[in-house]
Amino acid sequence: MILSGEEIKKRIGGDIHISPFDEAQLNPNSYDLTLHDELLVYEEVVLDLKEPNRYRRIEIPSSGLVLSPNQVYLARTVEHTETHNLVPMIEGRSSIGRLGLFVHVTAGFGDVGFKGYWTLEMFAVQPIRIYAGTQICQIMYHSLEGEVHEYASGKYQNNRDIQPSLLYREFGRTEDDQQLKLDFPTS
Repeated sequence: MILSGEEIKKRIGGDIHISPFDEAQLNPNSYDLTLHDELLVYEEVVLDLKEPNRYRRIEIPSSGLVLSPNQVYLARTVEHTETHNLVPMIEGRSSIGRLGLFVHVTAGFGDVGFKGYWTLEMFAVQPIRIYAGTQICQIMYHSLEGEVHEYASGKYQNNRDIQPSLLYREFGRTEDDQQLKLDFPTS
């Protein structure tokens, strides 16, 4: 079952934390999240699952930034969320999708207990100009049945910035092994 907008509003400060929260972004069964003003772009020609991949930061100017096709752009939401006893899920807004911008390539479901900013895996079908502060996606909340075990992994929990893939950790690699560029706090 998906929570209604009114139920989301009732649970703010309890099972649901959204900061900043603006009631104008509340929908009948979701809440709109906005785009932060920075992106990460991988610099590798071939991305490697077992290694940290180099990336660079791009600031979105007030005049907007044109995204090119065939490039993954990592972004984040302005809003920090925390969810208990529910499964959070983000989906692109239909108005954004109708312009050919995929807001999250594959990772729409969050875990119960997730705390942090949502990293968006953006991909453009054709060149498109984006702007910081755009209501880019929506978060929905699903109820759970059965015993709840909250997300406790340190991989993405309590993030404070855009998160590139940390899949290499599953292969036994660590940031200390690499001394590469993870230029943001990870805890």
